[in-house]
Amino acid sequence: MRLSSLAMTTLGVTAVTVAAFAASHANPALEGAVKARNAQMGMISYHTGLLGSMAKGETPYDAATATAAAENLAAAASMNRAVLWIAGTEQGAVAGSRAKAEIWSDAAGFEEKAIGLETAAAAMVEAAGTDLEALRGAMKGVGDACGACHKPYRGPQN
Repeated sequence: MRLSSLAMTTLGVTAVTVAAFAASHANPALEGAVKARNAQMGMISYHTGLLGSMAKGETPYDAATATAAAENLAAAASMNRAVLWIAGTEQGAVAGSRAKAEIWSDAAGFEEKAIGLETAAAAMVEAAGTDLEALRGAMKGVGDACGACHKPYRGPQN
């Protein structure tokens, strides 16, 4: 099937118009917030993974490394959410977001879960440099806090 030059021109103009419309409606501030909080979650995941690897015996326990990872975990968990979790950045509204709309419709519940992670991460800082058993005990709190938030507030992977 061969398209006429008029059809080709129409298709080209339509494609450019759609792309321009989409680009004009992208909000760099909202996209930036999603990228920043994805980076925050990446840092939380990375440091939790280091600690979890020690807790499971996959890597040797090292108090200095565990303490550094726990401190970084606590710092990432306690970042000010006001500039990261902006209304209008839910999944489907901004590329890369897995945030459910419930984060904003149940803001008090979301805040409670976020504070739960901050508390668990602070406990991990205390435990990480103590010994392996203390680290293992604190891992449960971190894991529970992560799951308590992900279940109601994180959408499926795109």
